[in-house]
Amino acid sequence: MKKIYFLLCYLCITQTSFGQQYDISSLTLQESINIALENNINLQRTQLNLLSTQAGLLEARGNMIPTLSLGVGPSRRWGRNLNPVTNLYEESNTLNTMNVAANSSITLFEGRRIANTVKQSKLLVEAGRYDVAASENEISLSVINLFVNIVFAKEQVNIANTQLQTNSEQLARTRRLVEAGTLPTADRLDLEAQEATSELEVINARNNLRIAKLNLSQLLQIPFAENFDISFPDLQAENYAMVDESVNEIFAVALNTLPQIKAAELGLESAEYGEKIAKGAFMPTISANASAFSNYARVVSRPELPFNPFFTQLEGNLAPSISVNLNIPILSNFRNTANLQRARVQTRQQELQQVETRNQLLQDIETGYTNALAARQSYNASVRRVAALEESFRMSQQRFNVGAVNSVDFQVAQNNLFNAQADLLNAKYEYIFRVKVLDFYLGKPVTL
Repeated sequence: MKKIYFLLCYLCITQTSFGQQYDISSLTLQESINIALENNINLQRTQLNLLSTQAGLLEARGNMIPTLSLGVGPSRRWGRNLNPVTNLYEESNTLNTMNVAANSSITLFEGRRIANTVKQSKLLVEAGRYDVAASENEISLSVINLFVNIVFAKEQVNIANTQLQTNSEQLARTRRLVEAGTLPTADRLDLEAQEATSELEVINARNNLRIAKLNLSQLLQIPFAENFDISFPDLQAENYAMVDESVNEIFAVALNTLPQIKAAELGLESAEYGEKIAKGAFMPTISANASAFSNYARVVSRPELPFNPFFTQLEGNLAPSISVNLNIPILSNFRNTANLQRARVQTRQQELQQVETRNQLLQDIETGYTNALAARQSYNASVRRVAALEESFRMSQQRFNVGAVNSVDFQVAQNNLFNAQADLLNAKYEYIFRVKVLDFYLGKPVTL
């Protein structure tokens, strides 16, 4: 029961804390991006990888300083034992001893492997930071895409409701005219069928809106609730101008700003240092070592023996030493050669990775630019189409009201208008999103 109680308390505190920060019934784009960055698992993995590379840098720097270790070994012996201080056997006595040792070593020369490892580790840390930034950019773009999808779905619901309302009004009027004998029953039946179709379209639009909200909620890694919603400004396509830069100009800017390009460049430079490290293994290694040893002994069961104090014995038995070691690799079972070959392969792989990253970026920009142009043209054409169909529907509605056209022709005009309005919405938000993608490549903030 205590565990359940504390768990409920924790959940309440967590929900309260989240509620104080964000209102999930009215999330802004920036709030949505912040939540996604806080909760995204892949981003957390990337951040942990960065911590791991930072630990590697700390370890590499540590290899440049001397090592130092201290050891203390106390013991008590009974019976016949060798006194390590006097080097004589003590018969049937209790003997307390203690060994004290200190060791230190430092590498003086190793073919610059340690220095190159430090430089490589620094590059890996910097590349890790760019990987984190690239992951954050991907998450931000995903959030804005799903955010715009919700806005689009909301307007589709509005269109579907408007269509249903228009059908209901026309059906009510037609029923009165049929009852009066002015119109045939077939017109009423046609409009009833059209109303049922409009009701289905409203249901589908609401489901699409719910799915759009669910997709954003899942990306934010928060439980979906019925009151989950967003707050967004009035988005007008006219406020989002197509960029003036060409594809090559956008690509040139992106090469200097996008973190994935920087990460690829640093990855190649790091691999080159890996080659230098592998080559250093063929060089001799010079190291220096220093140590100090002392011990202490006391015969506990024979107090009549002269006793030297603890520190006096340690000082008298102190034995320091210094040594210099030279290690020349002659045969290493081809380990060094194999490591160098693997390092060269790694460098070549990083070169290919850099080329692939640049090519992928150029392709993405080319595709994004083409999509933005197409979306702008589609939007402009849809605006003209809707304007024409609105006038056509207005005239059909007037003629239908006076009985000049039948219900079938009226429904055709109505459906054409609502389909055109839906296409206009799709083109509008497609254009807005594509423009924001190009702005992202130009290093501009990802905002609406």
